[in-house]
Amino acid sequence: MLDREKVRLGIAPIAWTNDDMPDLGAENTFEQCVSEMALAGFAGSEVGNKYPRDPEVLKRALELRNLRICNQWFSSFLLTKPFEEVEQECRAQLAFLQTMGSQIIGFSEQSYSVQGQRETPIFGHKYVMDDAEWKTLTDGLNRLGKIALEEYGIRLTYHHHMGTVVQDPEEVDRLMAETDPAYVSLLYDTGHFAYCGADPLEMALRYAKRIRHVHLKDIRPQIVEQVKRENLSFLDGVRLGAFTVPGDGSIDFDPIFRLLGDVGYEGWMLVEAEQDPAKANPLEYALRARRFIAEKTGL
Repeated sequence: MLDREKVRLGIAPIAWTNDDMPDLGAENTFEQCVSEMALAGFAGSEVGNKYPRDPEVLKRALELRNLRICNQWFSSFLLTKPFEEVEQECRAQLAFLQTMGSQIIGFSEQSYSVQGQRETPIFGHKYVMDDAEWKTLTDGLNRLGKIALEEYGIRLTYHHHMGTVVQDPEEVDRLMAETDPAYVSLLYDTGHFAYCGADPLEMALRYAKRIRHVHLKDIRPQIVEQVKRENLSFLDGVRLGAFTVPGDGSIDFDPIFRLLGDVGYEGWMLVEAEQDPAKANPLEYALRARRFIAEKTGL
């Protein structure tokens, strides 16, 4: 059983305004987004593209709604930029998150990523690293994870993601094997594991003790099959509705919730389901997700 004193629920703003495709939800304001998050019963949020960059302005808006920032995506380019440049960018984001009281930063290596390329099919076109690139990535993550934890009190969690250099189970396996558990943890995303053909439960079983942040995301398998069959891009899949909130797709969350409870998971569980808000009303789906989680976990 998940401990309600140690597990907090949040939701990502990507359901209201899409970072990769700003036309999705262009009509939705920051104030509407965070107000509806609070109305739906969530306690936290990640940072979206319409969020104020001034920490004091953002804090004030969140405090009015009893919300807090739990994590922010960080695009690293350890394979294609000098380490010192990535470190400088990372430190700036760590300082912001520290000011906001967050204890998590979500890394995704974006060198050679095809996730944002509208014309590139998501299946069969991802970049595959060689041994030297693996060492560059894992050494860099270890160094940045040490900086994050020891200087800012923030844990580096790695977000496996469709279209990136760490997508498939064997890539997650290698990343976990070649990084220091003290400094690099897993951002476990149910939807991205299911999308690439992995079993989300199996991956949770494998890395339960390395999971420090959870993205709860469901998939519509018929849309994923269409994406594969028609050689569509990741962004095309999002527009078609490949993702949805927990309980509205094909993933069985019961054993996942049980496992996380059994291992004593502590931290945030965040609903993150990018859809076209013109087709999937964000508040409606946020309420649906919150009810589902409450029914399944008691949280």
